[in-house]
Amino acid sequence: MPSFWEKIQVEGQDMDIYSGVPSGSGPFPAVVVIHPAAGVADFAQSIVQRLADAGYVAVAPDLFHRVTGEMLAGGRQRNEFLSDPEIVADVNATVDFLLNHPAIDGQRLGITGFCMGGRIVWLAAATNPHFKAMVPYYGGNIQAPRGAGTRSPFELTAGINCPMLFHFGGMDENPSPEDMRTFDAELTRLGKEHTFYSYPGAGHAFMDFTNPDRYHREAAEAAWPRTLEFFARHLKAAKVSR
Repeated sequence: MPSFWEKIQVEGQDMDIYSGVPSGSGPFPAVVVIHPAAGVADFAQSIVQRLADAGYVAVAPDLFHRVTGEMLAGGRQRNEFLSDPEIVADVNATVDFLLNHPAIDGQRLGITGFCMGGRIVWLAAATNPHFKAMVPYYGGNIQAPRGAGTRSPFELTAGINCPMLFHFGGMDENPSPEDMRTFDAELTRLGKEHTFYSYPGAGHAFMDFTNPDRYHREAAEAAWPRTLEFFARHLKAAKVSR
């Protein structure tokens, strides 16, 4: 089935989401896809379609829906205007939409994200109890908060209650190999189930085929099957009888 745009409400505002639905009849497991700084563009849309082809309802919320053209005057970037409280509200609204959709099994929700989206995956799983599996890809700035008076996703790690699969570029600087060791130590200390993969020779955004300077084919082709296997184990194998 083709992917499509639709709108949901967040705090009285419209937010676009890009959705993909598998063939057949549900209820299906679902995966929230958090876009990188490029927004819900070709790369993020391709991830939605690939997940739908694999049997998941996939939805990518447009986290830039509050950003206007006037705000970008002077060359500022859209991601500069994101704040963690608003991000959490957007993710929670997306989850509520999925929980109330008749074609979706609300007991089988996962989340994945790329670059800034990888950071948001950590934040979302630490603040929303409905996720059963999380897959951040090269999420940077996990130890930095966004917004006054907020705590970083890393400081909220104790709130994560689902298994994590994290993909790192071996040549990445944010998150760096040192960051990977810090994350591993904290997750281990807290008893959080996690699996890390680091891909030698791959830098940041190695999955993004739309950016030839960053795309690393070997890493991308290794990481994606691992992601599908992880979601299948934690979402499809956990099917609730009805």
